[in-house]
Amino acid sequence: MTMTLSGSCHCQSVRFTVQSGSPFPFNRCYCDICRKTAGAGGFAINIGADYTTLQVEGQQHISRYNARMVDPDTGADSISSAERCFCSRCGSQLWLYDPRWPELVHPHASSIDTDLPVPPHRWHMMLDCRAPWAEPDTAPGDKRFPRYPDQSLADWHRENGD
Repeated sequence: MTMTLSGSCHCQSVRFTVQSGSPFPFNRCYCDICRKTAGAGGFAINIGADYTTLQVEGQQHISRYNARMVDPDTGADSISSAERCFCSRCGSQLWLYDPRWPELVHPHASSIDTDLPVPPHRWHMMLDCRAPWAEPDTAPGDKRFPRYPDQSLADWHRENGD
């Protein structure tokens, strides 16, 4: 299923469209970066889309943030190559882009104005990093992962006939 997704920030200074072959908002990330930059519910949901189709109005209002990362096992500090793009006027999170995968862009489900399909089940990832108050609301069929899933996003979509 390929869909054209339309999205915007809260103040409407930034509007965008993008093609997505994987529009299901199924993957909830509870890491501290996602939670603090975009996760009002204690998690953030990104959708996979084709970067080459991203069309943006209001480009001048987009700011980028490359998160500081600390390895939980070693304590090593680094800066993420992933750019978290947001509106500089209202602060709305828009999408994540990582030059390591130049064909992909990951719009935040919360920035999408198009009606999205309901996923048959969800993944809850990075649960070892979640805030104690952010209790996952799981349903039958949902999977929980202490860190990263044991499958890729593409695997989830193949498995679910998407």
